Amino acid sequence: MFYGLRSSRQYPDMSDARDWVKILANYRDPSTLRSSFELAVTLGPFVALWALAWWSLSISAWLTLAISLCNSAFLLRLFAIQHDCGHGAFFHSRVVRDWLGRAIGVLTLTPYDVWRRSHSVHHSSSGNLGRRGMGDIHMLTVAEYRGLTPLKRLGYRLYRHPIVLFGLGPGYLFFLQNRLPLGLMSKAKYWISAMCTNVAILAALTLILYFGGVMPILLIFLPSTLLAASAGLWLFYVQHQFDTTHWEAEEDWDLHDAALHGSSHYVLPPVLQWLSANIGIHHVHHLYSRIPFYRLPEVLRDYSVLADGNRMTIRESIANARLHLWDENSKKLLSFSQAEKTV
Repeated sequence: MFYGLRSSRQYPDMSDARDWVKILANYRDPSTLRSSFELAVTLGPFVALWALAWWSLSISAWLTLAISLCNSAFLLRLFAIQHDCGHGAFFHSRVVRDWLGRAIGVLTLTPYDVWRRSHSVHHSSSGNLGRRGMGDIHMLTVAEYRGLTPLKRLGYRLYRHPIVLFGLGPGYLFFLQNRLPLGLMSKAKYWISAMCTNVAILAALTLILYFGGVMPILLIFLPSTLLAASAGLWLFYVQHQFDTTHWEAEEDWDLHDAALHGSSHYVLPPVLQWLSANIGIHHVHHLYSRIPFYRLPEVLRDYSVLADGNRMTIRESIANARLHLWDENSKKLLSFSQAEKTV
């Protein structure tokens, strides 16, 4: 069914995922000027705050820590730019965006080519029960969970606990797992990406240690990186973990339906939306990942049905963090207690 919007323009409703693809293609072209501006207003403050935090070491360790924690927001935004580069959405030139992505990857501790591959798997298999395991947060169905031994059930519960997912998990992912191309060990390209990123990170830390000692690492590098990693993992988590998200067995799975209905529209205050580079408009991003992040709000302004679809507030996202098991019968994500009540 089609509806009008303030004019003769026609557009599909939320049930017609495939029909949106041609419409969203009109927003895919990046602006070199706008992309350069977004990079400047992100990288500039990041460098400035790093310098300010370093200078403040002579005044107060607590002041340094506070500045570095603020700087985590700009590190998160740099990761979002790296993310757009990986989708081919930030600059027209593939050479420019790939080398920009690799350079930012040193700051975000993320080997660009390895991450781009695993993230493309996430986009091509999101919501597919038969293709879980790479580029996503592990999720079991109710039936699978019931089939586990008590010890394995405990392991899954620990894995899904907020302290692990958003506390220990980000540190493990960015400081340890990203150092090796796990799952892509047979490809030289990914080994080169991981090892070159590791060498660049080591060189940067060596320079920091030489000129400033261990305190800039302990009070600037580590806190800003860990907080940015935790915030990034939270954003990734809540954008696919909500009660009416979309999962299907492989034979019934559709790429476009999974993209549109399995991703949330995370409604954030303007400041947080800017710092997270509009990644909360995730249902549109998943349906057409080539749209630059700064053009995603244009889509919502032009198509109110997408602005109203899959909306999730911060309060709702916190409540959704207790949902851990997919029920194939009710087609809903359930908490452990809710799953225990199902037949």
